[in-house]
Amino acid sequence: MMRIYNFSAGPSTLPLEVLEEARDELVDYRDTGMSIIEMSHRGPEYTAVHEAAIADARAVYRVPEDFAAIFVQGGASLQFAMVPLNLLGDGRRAGYVDTGAWASKALADAGHHGDAYAAWSGADEGYRRVPDDAELAIEDGTRYLHITSNETIGGVQFHRWPEVDIPLVADMSSDFFSRPIPWERFDVVYGGVQKNLGPAGAAMVFIRRSVLEEANRELAAYLRYDVHVAKDSMYNTPPVFTIYMVGKVLRRLREHGGIGAVAERAEQKAKLLYGAIDGSGGFYRNPVDPASRSLMNVVFRLPDEALEARFVEQATDAGLSGLKGHRSVGGCRASIYNAMPIDGVRALVEFMDDFLRREG
Repeated sequence: MMRIYNFSAGPSTLPLEVLEEARDELVDYRDTGMSIIEMSHRGPEYTAVHEAAIADARAVYRVPEDFAAIFVQGGASLQFAMVPLNLLGDGRRAGYVDTGAWASKALADAGHHGDAYAAWSGADEGYRRVPDDAELAIEDGTRYLHITSNETIGGVQFHRWPEVDIPLVADMSSDFFSRPIPWERFDVVYGGVQKNLGPAGAAMVFIRRSVLEEANRELAAYLRYDVHVAKDSMYNTPPVFTIYMVGKVLRRLREHGGIGAVAERAEQKAKLLYGAIDGSGGFYRNPVDPASRSLMNVVFRLPDEALEARFVEQATDAGLSGLKGHRSVGGCRASIYNAMPIDGVRALVEFMDDFLRREG
């Protein structure tokens, strides 16, 4: 078997030992005579998996007791609707920080379900940075300020959380579980799990319990946070395989130093890759303001599109997959999520140096 280095933005690379463990258990889970994905989600075997995944998520992310933790199907995109549906009402408004493609989608969807406005937008600058606090235009009656902590497509990330007088709500899909966060500033934190935690199929949502008390209940049951919390994420059949895999990844994170160690590794990998870009004499260019560069999704351009196409093709042949930039912006992108080993980043940097010598 040949394992390549997978730099795809999501679904993304997973730890090899997690995949091997799942492979070994897939047909016969712990001598039950059946797979985890065949058995009842109400049975004791899956219940133990489910409860352990939530407990480990709380432990790894250092989630305070005044937050509930749930799995919800639909990824982060469903949360674009669930957040305003549950939190807005009675004339309340929501401010959104528009830092790129995913923030724009969240704002657009919120507009269908409440009074949402852009408290700041980087569109005129080409989404090159996140704003300073002084640039945020928060209007009266605003219930929460929504941020996208890391833009997967544009490679822009908040490194300093906004300090505002209203609660934050954050889509953290592409830097989920990659660093500690100041929970006291948030009412809701959510993210799709398919980048840093497991395969596609669910989002994890952390919601302050006091928010549940005032959340809108005039909704279909599946769209209500309080229903999911009351049923321990088992209001309906949960995405069993996704949660099973997330649980394994979380246990591995606990065994390998927790969230602090994850953050240190992210810094190391990003420093190595940005060093190769900045040290190329302009052959590789990162368009993001240095203060807003993502530690998860590193975007870069080459002198022309023909070179970019050759770069991606030759990198793929060299076992470095998923480096083509998003179709909406072009260029190249290396997603270096938690499970990407530093050896993978070193291999990419070596290839970049070699390609520069040959093509520069």
